Amino acid sequence: MNFIKKIFDKKPDELTHLQFQKFSRGEFRNKALINAKKTKEKFTITTSGEFVNEMVRKVAEELGNIKTKVTGAIISTSDLTGEIDFQDKKQFQGVKKYLIEKEFSGEEILKLLNRFPKTFFALSFESKNSRLKIKPKAPTSGKSSKGDKAQKADFCRIITTDKELGTSFVFEKPDFKEAKISHTFIITELILPKGETDYVKIREMAKRKGKIIRDAVIDGKNIKKEFDIEA
Repeated sequence: MNFIKKIFDKKPDELTHLQFQKFSRGEFRNKALINAKKTKEKFTITTSGEFVNEMVRKVAEELGNIKTKVTGAIISTSDLTGEIDFQDKKQFQGVKKYLIEKEFSGEEILKLLNRFPKTFFALSFESKNSRLKIKPKAPTSGKSSKGDKAQKADFCRIITTDKELGTSFVFEKPDFKEAKISHTFIITELILPKGETDYVKIREMAKRKGKIIRDAVIDGKNIKKEFDIEA
């Protein structure tokens, strides 16, 4: 289940919290973009970069102990030398990009995701049900409303026959044919952890409270939803 659906269902978790750590108070438009199509039993979902780690996790779970060729990049501000097996390493302004081209099992990918939850896994690979393609680079960082860059739903693409996965992106109408969705995050309050004095930890642990505005065009019909967030 993706983080937007978790928030809508009032079931945010630690992975949902990680999505909002970079946001301060303010209005953030054009986020979590989704373009989706359904033909017979196949879903084609393209998104902006926010969904990448969740997509990688889902396809890795489908893969299980089976190995497959994985390509792409693992991107982090931490030095992961000796922690992962990479083909090449590039660095720019403190951000390290580890280029990947080797066989992994789904379980091996999940171990890396769990061990480095703040790392960006821009990996492309396939399972029995899904084919995942992600651009091997870091996504555009979030900015406030006036400074927002025009994101596009073209960073991550998955073709899948997994109905639960496909419909979780268009939960207004599971039997949709075509949908285009964008979100605005409105953060009104930061709920600070009690008793913590370290500024870095305070920022990481603080919950963001506010609302999400979801604008969707599903099979030609405009649908707008608002729901609260505390994650």
